[in-house]
Formats: sequence, C-alpha cells, structure tokens
Amino acid sequence: MSLTVSDNRRFLIHDDGKPFFYMGDTAWELFHRLNREEAERYLKDRSAEGFTVIQAVALAELDGLHTPNPYGHTPLIGDDPTRPNEPYWEHVDFVVETANRLGLYIGMLPTWGDKWHPKWGVGPRIFNPENARQYGAWIARRYKRHNIIWILGGDRCPESDEHFAIIRAMAKGIRSEVGHSQLITYHPWGGHSSAEFFHHDDWLDFNMLQSGHAFNRDNWRRIASDYARTPVKPCMDGEPGYEDIPSDFDPKNGYLQAYDVRKFAYWALFAGAHGHTYGCNNIWQMWAPGRTPVIHARQPWYESLKLPGSAQVPLVRNLLMSRPFLTRIPDGSVLACEAGEGGEHICATRCSEGSYVMVYVPRVKPVRIHMDRIAGRQAVAWWFDPRTGKAKRIGTFATKGIQEFLPPPASDGGDWVLVLDEQSRKFPPPGRRV
Repeated sequence: MSLTVSDNRRFLIHDDGKPFFYMGDTAWELFHRLNREEAERYLKDRSAEGFTVIQAVALAELDGLHTPNPYGHTPLIGDDPTRPNEPYWEHVDFVVETANRLGLYIGMLPTWGDKWHPKWGVGPRIFNPENARQYGAWIARRYKRHNIIWILGGDRCPESDEHFAIIRAMAKGIRSEVGHSQLITYHPWGGHSSAEFFHHDDWLDFNMLQSGHAFNRDNWRRIASDYARTPVKPCMDGEPGYEDIPSDFDPKNGYLQAYDVRKFAYWALFAGAHGHTYGCNNIWQMWAPGRTPVIHARQPWYESLKLPGSAQVPLVRNLLMSRPFLTRIPDGSVLACEAGEGGEHICATRCSEGSYVMVYVPRVKPVRIHMDRIAGRQAVAWWFDPRTGKAKRIGTFATKGIQEFLPPPASDGGDWVLVLDEQSRKFPPPGRRV
C-alpha cells in the first residue's frame, strides 16, 4: 500500500487516509551480512514487536562493494553503479519481499555515504551525478511495486556542489520511475537534519535528523526546530542513540540502555515527530562471533533482539495510535511547571481539538498541568508505563485550574506518561495494541 503525506503536512498516511506510524528499526547491514534464514528470523521478530519500517542499505557501509554477501556475491560489476550484479540483487529481492509479506516497509538506502562522499569509511567513491541518476532510476524500477520508503544520504552531509548534484540526481532518477507513489527522505551525519540541506527540494517528502549516540541528547529541541520550518514537512529522528552503544563511542562513559532509548522516542514524538527509529549497536551491523566488532559491539545480533528497549520503544506506537493521531500537536503550554533540561526534560503533546493530553515524565517527580487544555468538564487520568505498555486509571478530574500528579515508583527510577482524556470521549485504556 502506498504512503503519502497527510493534508496538514505533519504525518504519513496510507493511500486510504489511515495514519501510518513510522516505527523504524536500524538494520543497515541486513542485505549484506544475513543469509535468507537469518533475515527471515530477524524480520519475523521485528514484525512481532510492532515495528513498521526496517532501515537497510543496498550498497552497505562495511566494505559493501567488495566483501561478498553470505552467498558469495557483490552488488556491482567492476564497482560500476550502472552494472548491477544480478545474483546479489536477487537476495535483496528476497529480503524486501519477505519484509513486505510480514507487513514491514523497507526504508531503503540506495547506498551508504562513503560511495559518494568518502570522508571516512572504505568506499570507494563510485558516484557522479550522471551515474547516480541512472542507478537511482534502476533501483527504483526494480522496487517500484514494493512497500519502500527511500532514504538518500547514508550518514553524510553534502559539502560541495558535486555532492548536492549527486543526491539530487539520484532523487531525480527515483522520481522518474516511481513518481510520488513512494516517499523519499535523507539521512544525514550525526547532529544534522536533512532540512539543513534539502528542505525546499520538492523530492524531499519528510525531514530526517540524526541526533547521535550519547546520553540525553536533546533531540526534542532539534525536532522542534524542524517542526517550525516552512513549508511544513513531517519530521523525525531517524538515528538517535542506539541501545547497547557506548555514549560518545567510549565505553568509559557507559552504555546506553532501554531507559535511554525510550527517552529519545518520547522526547522526539511529543515534540512533533511523525514517527521514530530505534537502533541497537549490535543489530545495525549484524555482529556475530567471527566478525570484527564496530563501536565496541559486545553481543550477537540474534541475542540482542531480546534487549528490553527493542520491545519497549514500539509501545509508544500503541500509545499514540490509541488516540486520534492526525490531530496531535506538541504543546509545552500544557505544563504548569518547569519543563527542565537534560535527562529530566518533561514534554507534552495533545490533540488540537482537546480530546486528550499526554505528558512524558522522565523521572518520578510531581508534574503540574493546566487542566483547561482538555475539552469538556471532566478528564480521565491514567499513568501509562513505557516499560510494559500497560495503563492504570488514576481517577477523574475537573478541567479547570492546575492539577498536580505524582508518578508511581518505577523499578529503574525512571519514566511514565500521564494521559488525560476528555471524559465524554470514553477512550479505551491508552496503549491498547494496534
């Protein structure tokens, strides 16, 4: 089913008008390193956990041009983007088709950035504007009938006229085959957003930023910046800190855990993002014994599937989809207390029509709410547990004045979501599985 941008330009929707929640997982080396049985195992797990998009790279980062896939095939003949090696792509076909059969879209990166901007990585550089357009058209033609979201860039920011020309040529090639039946975005280097470079390009359907890999990165602030841009385009964090990665890539700083990746998800979404991407350091590279670990990977990918964050982050999809979705807006004015900074930043989102308010509270401490942001006379209050996806009803409160709420104790000392519903709407418990 094809996707498009909603009428208010804030969200993605199916062609029948129903909202699409981009719940991504980062599997950059999926096509390159996993055989068919392994790929199917991975995709079945991600589908069961509630992911909707798998981000993977056709010309992969880790020597993707010269190190063969599990069947001994490389993607190109003579490193020429206009000469694809068919057996390699038949394996990509299998993975894409398996993902689609399981209800997953592939967030397809045609290439990693070192193939057009070898600032680091093994490369080699193989793209120029002419062959980038040809390759873009070829790969789009191959997958135009599949559930694909195109992601250009590959961890790079353009730094020259030729870099811009290569990306725009590749986008033009894709558009020449698929028109607007498939969406296109751009994945930049850490600390940057596609909006910095291509916001006004017609081919860019939604903005993607990479907030990077460290404790308490303020991705909410970056999302708010993109949300405020004109013309309006949907925005999201396509690479926040990964679970089980050392903060700032140094093990001495400690490793990001489930609590950390949950915060990135709620901060970004409540600040206005249309969707979110989870990542795990061991999974993006499909690390397994016998391979050189990248960025201190320390657990095989197949064991990392059960890290708690990969089950917990998708619960935010259930929460947000259990309430009217396309009318959701960020609104810090809901708070009658300081929003705070760093790891204790509190953020709020609500329905523009007043039917609900949600407040993310990253620490167990009181939060004060302007109750008149909820419509009607009474509001039903819930605490939603982002660890389990379960909600507990607190009670009913008047929609006037300021009301203080104290979160329950948390096993990890951490986060809760306060949900306030217009009583007359009779919503089900927040977070019911979608």
